[in-house]
Amino acid sequence: MKENILDVLLYLFEHYFYDDPEAVSDRDSLQSGLIEAGFSPAETGKAFDWLDALAQQRPSTLPGLPVHGAVRVYADEELHRLDAESRGFLMYLEQTGILGAAQRELVVDRAMALNQADLDVDDLKWVVLMVLFNQPGSEAACAWLECQMFDDEGESLH
Repeated sequence: MKENILDVLLYLFEHYFYDDPEAVSDRDSLQSGLIEAGFSPAETGKAFDWLDALAQQRPSTLPGLPVHGAVRVYADEELHRLDAESRGFLMYLEQTGILGAAQRELVVDRAMALNQADLDVDDLKWVVLMVLFNQPGSEAACAWLECQMFDDEGESLH
């Protein structure tokens, strides 16, 4: 099975965290469940490391960042992994108030930590959703993004 950290994270999110986060078992049980589902121990370990880093990096622990009017300049490695559509999506989320500057930085950090050669906008949406899901007080933003991601009908044009 060709897998990456994002595949493991999506499986965890969809099968354990999303429906009932309180019912999440201990890490060993989760890892056993992932291995039974066909994921390698190496990738499951990397996914748990990714989640641990996310839990440790709450926006309140990030250095102060400007709120409005600042322009994010991406490093070369970020430009190679995040295409123009993904960067535009992040800008849109920040301009509409879905993400603050600190949350945007956390999303970029977690996207880069996936170590994927390239990350399309659909992958980035999942990273944003996981970051928002982990942030206290981001319930409305998380719900909005879920609606955008899972709305089968799309927006109607008048």
